Amino acid sequence: MDMSFTAEELAFRDEVRAWIKANLPAELKQKLIDGVVPNKEDIVGWHRKLNAKGWAVPHWPVEWGGQDWSTTKRFILREELEMAPAPLPNGMNVGLCGPVVAHFGTEEQKKRFLPRMANCDDWWCQGFSEPGSGSDLASLRTSARREGDYYIVNGSKMWTTNAQYADWIFCLVRTDPKAKKQEGISFLVFDMKSPGVTVRPVHTMEGGAEVNQCFFEDVKVPVDQLIGKENKGWDCAKFLLGNERTGAARIGAMRERMQHLRKLAMAEMKNGKPIIEDPSFRGRLLSLEVEAKAHEITTMRILDSDSKKSRGDAPNPLSSLLKLRSSELRQELTHLYMEVAGPFAQRLALEAESDEDAIGPDWAGVATGVYLNNRKVTIYGGTSEVQHNILAKAVLGL
Repeated sequence: MDMSFTAEELAFRDEVRAWIKANLPAELKQKLIDGVVPNKEDIVGWHRKLNAKGWAVPHWPVEWGGQDWSTTKRFILREELEMAPAPLPNGMNVGLCGPVVAHFGTEEQKKRFLPRMANCDDWWCQGFSEPGSGSDLASLRTSARREGDYYIVNGSKMWTTNAQYADWIFCLVRTDPKAKKQEGISFLVFDMKSPGVTVRPVHTMEGGAEVNQCFFEDVKVPVDQLIGKENKGWDCAKFLLGNERTGAARIGAMRERMQHLRKLAMAEMKNGKPIIEDPSFRGRLLSLEVEAKAHEITTMRILDSDSKKSRGDAPNPLSSLLKLRSSELRQELTHLYMEVAGPFAQRLALEAESDEDAIGPDWAGVATGVYLNNRKVTIYGGTSEVQHNILAKAVLGL
């Protein structure tokens, strides 16, 4: 890190590094270095260590476990976790649903949900996307009909990340079918063990099963689990998506992966020379490093601007820029991994019967899986085309 920090911020960075070094399990760190996705137990265990330290939800209101930190200190913590590398706290809990409940929820809802979210006592998933709706989130058809003290939910959600682990879901539902698309939508939370909830895995092209389709058949949701006002869920959704896109910057993770890639390129050979000596490859890697640095500076400017806004302000439309550039840079990085892997990138598809039969290094197969999986990053959270439209309208006034 070569940005200018105060003496206090540098001392905090050193504290974070020392704490991570002392507390991060070696096996978990190696998983991340190798590009292996941590399992639920890994993430929950690490999340709870961070929460015990007071570092799981520093961006939350202080009364609910947050820290009265500057934007820079929050940036340092996240970057050091990504650079270690160490898992971030469960994002569905602390980055998406938690801030919505803290901002729009009643006092009773905050007391009920926020402490358990902060400690990852409950694992949350996001019920936004639906089959056939694409990036047109407001076209959702999952319905919630009010009957006395309950909403009766029927419909389906698609691409629900880690729903197989989830205890609870935060869900956009249509409560007024006669209203305009963005109106008549409400934000409900409910237990995934409720009768009528079914989760089915969706296998992605690299063989993973991190996303799911969720079906709801006459699911009874207590009325007191409505977050915000009925038919005003779109306000919650916009607030959440602004947080999601700002959190997509992944500065530290990008730097850690580029350093890892550079080491591999120095070790792997092409035409009798290390791949790093190939002018074409080296030029692309240097270009990516420059673009990543520009992305880091832009991220800091936007986060600094956000820190000066009141909590009641609308999300910064420039968060779309962070999501847009981060997803593009991540995809370019996976392209370079594939180039270093060369013909060994086929390892994922060959499915050798034993390690002795495997062709090429282990990391090559993992890199191929990451490459295939990352085709989605320019789609989820709003496609790149959607982000361009937001920036054109809200920033450029077109």
